Amino acid sequence: MANLLLPIVALLSGIALLLLGSGLLTTLIALRGALEGFSPEALGLIGSAYFAGFFLGTFVAPRLIRRTGHIRAFAFFGVGIAATVLVHALIVDPTFWFVLRLLTGIALVGFYTVIESWLNSETHGGRRAKIFAIYMVVNLGALGAAQQLLRIASPAGFALFAIAAIFACLSVMPVALTRFAPPELHDAPHLDVRKLWRVAPLAFVGACASGLGMGAFWTMAPVYGQQIGLEQGDIGLLMTFAILGGAVTQWPVGHFSDRHDRRRTLGWVAAAAAASAALMIVLGQFGPMVLVGAFLFGAAGFAVYPLVIAHLIDHLPHGEILAGNAGILLLHGLAAAFGPALAGALMGVIGPAALPLHFVVAFAPLAVFGLWQARHRADEIVEGPAHCVPMLRTSPTVLEMMNPNDDASSAPHGSPRD
Repeated sequence: MANLLLPIVALLSGIALLLLGSGLLTTLIALRGALEGFSPEALGLIGSAYFAGFFLGTFVAPRLIRRTGHIRAFAFFGVGIAATVLVHALIVDPTFWFVLRLLTGIALVGFYTVIESWLNSETHGGRRAKIFAIYMVVNLGALGAAQQLLRIASPAGFALFAIAAIFACLSVMPVALTRFAPPELHDAPHLDVRKLWRVAPLAFVGACASGLGMGAFWTMAPVYGQQIGLEQGDIGLLMTFAILGGAVTQWPVGHFSDRHDRRRTLGWVAAAAAASAALMIVLGQFGPMVLVGAFLFGAAGFAVYPLVIAHLIDHLPHGEILAGNAGILLLHGLAAAFGPALAGALMGVIGPAALPLHFVVAFAPLAVFGLWQARHRADEIVEGPAHCVPMLRTSPTVLEMMNPNDDASSAPHGSPRD
């Protein structure tokens, strides 16, 4: 394990430090905005701006990286994130925050792209699966730990913004000192989304459902916690419990889906996400008891995206897997950009219960569609079944890192056929 980690410890340290800062900022913006009197609709739009920036960044960031080089681009993105974090505290205005979150999303996907392209170039063959798993653990661990930084100070002050900016600055240091040769950055091939619907309609629907639900979760869950009367520390626990739920269930759920009809598994997991969201509506009336519902929701909600990817790969030939995954990433990103705005609008009308209701509306149709397909249609798997690998949506470059072979056009791991 030491031999595996030592060459890439700088890259893993960089992404962990950045996610400590950006994970804190995401929750902090929701809490500070609510304290400043921003409406749920405004906070939802601010959250949508971040995911819209993340979507735009998949096109903008690779061009900048090719133009300036990996280390310079990495420093550019890291410093840009740190600057936008601090400006949030200096200019408290919803329209201005909308622009800042758009820029942050673009910069963060650039940061991911640099890290993932370097990780991809520094690992080969069978090592990639282990590196990919470690990388996802670092992502989830840093995002979960970031929520506990809320206990340090009040979101009404400057301190938490400063801490988030410090982490963003520190993230540049280990990577700036790396001696790795700059890797080649490949363009992710594209697959017509209409073909995605034809070959795997359940993956199409699942990507949209996951984007709508989880995009709203990241932005509006802190507002939900605040509206039901949770203390600041408990709001951090709400986020951490959901992330922890996702971390502990993704592997066993994926392992189960590899051995059973994946459509039925996806349908039941989506049903569990909808049911746990409904449970949150009830438990939200009892304060901290809602943490149980958050854990269960995270356990199911975070498992949907990797199941969607594995199901898609079941239905594509080797040469179209990277393109198909890029298409799913596109659908997920577009849906995630709409999710916070829709949830915020609902919360403005109905109140805090609207957020878990939004989750129900996002995941229940997927559950019905998945179970219907499993019952009425044979599952025609192409070239052998895939392996489901725990993962979060990051940048298109991660699709290459999932590849167990040196040839980027072959089947990704997380994905590899037996």
